[in-house]
Amino acid sequence: MKRAAGFTSALLVAIAPAAGYGQQQAAKDYPSRPIRLIVPYAPGGPMDFIGHVLGQKIGPVIGQNLFIDNRTGAGGAIGTGVVAKAAPDGYTMLLSSSSHTTLPSLVKNLPYDAVRDFTPVTLAAKSVGHMLAVHPSLPVRSVKEFVALAKAQPGKLNYGSGGVGNTMQLAAESFSLAAGTKLTHVPYKGVGQAIVDLLAGRIELCFVSAKSGLEHARSGRLRALAIAAPSRWSELADVPTMDEAGIKGYTYAAWYGMWFPAGAPAEYVTRIRGEVAKALDDPATRRTLTEQGLIPVASTPPEFAKAILDELEANRRLVARIGLAPQ
Repeated sequence: MKRAAGFTSALLVAIAPAAGYGQQQAAKDYPSRPIRLIVPYAPGGPMDFIGHVLGQKIGPVIGQNLFIDNRTGAGGAIGTGVVAKAAPDGYTMLLSSSSHTTLPSLVKNLPYDAVRDFTPVTLAAKSVGHMLAVHPSLPVRSVKEFVALAKAQPGKLNYGSGGVGNTMQLAAESFSLAAGTKLTHVPYKGVGQAIVDLLAGRIELCFVSAKSGLEHARSGRLRALAIAAPSRWSELADVPTMDEAGIKGYTYAAWYGMWFPAGAPAEYVTRIRGEVAKALDDPATRRTLTEQGLIPVASTPPEFAKAILDELEANRRLVARIGLAPQ
């Protein structure tokens, strides 16, 4: 309870406007120059895609560009730290993923506080979920058969991930807890390497993003057993959800959101969140995102802030249960 109270206090600070600085801003002429969206990962990923899609819709409306600035390193901590230290003037934003809520449990001495140093703007989109994908040589064609095999051979089935603490590992370990199985983790230096070894049959399974596994599943090079999402994905309509497959209540999907530095004026938060919501309500934009395995959300700042707190605590418990020590 003491920990929860601390989180709640920090949340109230994070989403409230700074008393002095924020109230002095003139919202009526905001923005008056381009807005920098810092993405703390290398170019080419989902965050870049989301940023470009939103920039193309929002830029002409607000009369300023939203441009992406990729600041890579330390699993996302470097770019995130840049935003944490930026002036809360509405011209620097963080566009990041659910790693924002996993890093605090996995990395010692982060150069920022994931709650206190940021003002949540909106949860922009979620992925359609991670897919349980197995090599076709594995003699299973359903989650039920997979669980039975894994229980009969505890620790014998190997799953790959993009590295220790990667979302692929957390998705697999969450599944193991829900299904009562014991799987062996094989960490790689990147998601691509894990998928290559899965395709080659050197490991038996991966929990890959549905988009990453789509073409391999369609071609038969991988067998998709289920998707860890509340509903099926139209691109793989014959693949059941985990709930349908018997792992009740189990979902695992990456998400992507936007933050200002702590103390950003409430008027700026409201303006940008409103424009994001309008952009994501556009049918063409929704279709573009859905085709890439993304589900538009556009939550309110309080909704996003609560989701962040919930996931920080859930990840803390998961990391503790599987024995991952912060590095």
